[in-house]
Amino acid sequence: MTAAPNISRNRMSPLGLALLAVTSIGWGLNFPIMKQLLTEWPPLSSRGLSGIVGAAALALIALLQRESLAVPGKMRLRLVLVSLLTISSWVAFMGLALVWLDAREAAVLAISVPVWVALLAWPILGERLSLLRAIALLVALGGIFILIGGNSIDAGIGKLPGLLMALVGAICVGLGTVLTKHFPLEMAPLPLAAWQIGIGCLPVAIVGLVVEHPPLAALSPVGWASMIYLTLIQFCLCYVCWFAALERLPAATASIGTLLVPVVGVLSAAAMLHEPFGLREVIALAVALGGVALALRAQ
Repeated sequence: MTAAPNISRNRMSPLGLALLAVTSIGWGLNFPIMKQLLTEWPPLSSRGLSGIVGAAALALIALLQRESLAVPGKMRLRLVLVSLLTISSWVAFMGLALVWLDAREAAVLAISVPVWVALLAWPILGERLSLLRAIALLVALGGIFILIGGNSIDAGIGKLPGLLMALVGAICVGLGTVLTKHFPLEMAPLPLAAWQIGIGCLPVAIVGLVVEHPPLAALSPVGWASMIYLTLIQFCLCYVCWFAALERLPAATASIGTLLVPVVGVLSAAAMLHEPFGLREVIALAVALGGVALALRAQ
């Protein structure tokens, strides 16, 4: 996929906004769908295997567009490292986190990724935090705490394993993002996504098959539909739309636009799984989204 002209990056493209909306909605719906799939299949196998198939599909799309899948020799080690951080960690830890957390809670925790990017960029890239941005990031974390805090100490302790796993996943994604900026991966977006998803999901799938022993017969029609969604929508359509949106929109607009993901995750979890959605959830979303949006604006 070639880069779009600069003029297209500096104006609001209606098509770009539509593609961004498709991406955010698709990724947001992933949280309740994955939570539902956990009732039939274990987390590592389901996410790892769907990711491998999705990576193969992306590679095929790249080849059909006559894009090379070759990886320069000097980039191979950093590609593996970044893939393990941004894909393996997110796929594995967020999948395991959903065992303890509601889909709405996992969706809101996803907002914390820009927080860790900003914090890790300081020592690694030398990007110092302004006072306004630091306050904004603290506000975002406060919103996450409001939702995860639970209604009692017991509830908070019961969710602690899921909370820790989700945070580890978010921190790893943040570190991988910062390292990608420090050591750029100079490849076209589609081949790069195919390699990253494939490399990242392969060890997750292997561990899942060895440890979880997922029975195919256990999948109901709803379970198969969920697996197809994870493969074709989460890993294929959404990534293709995301890269296409990035070609047509300013980076800041695209980053802020992804804040729709947790909103869709919380609302769809309430509609599909009947998870709670009341004043506490509204306040948590508003505070977390407001903090991250302000931090992005303060760059």
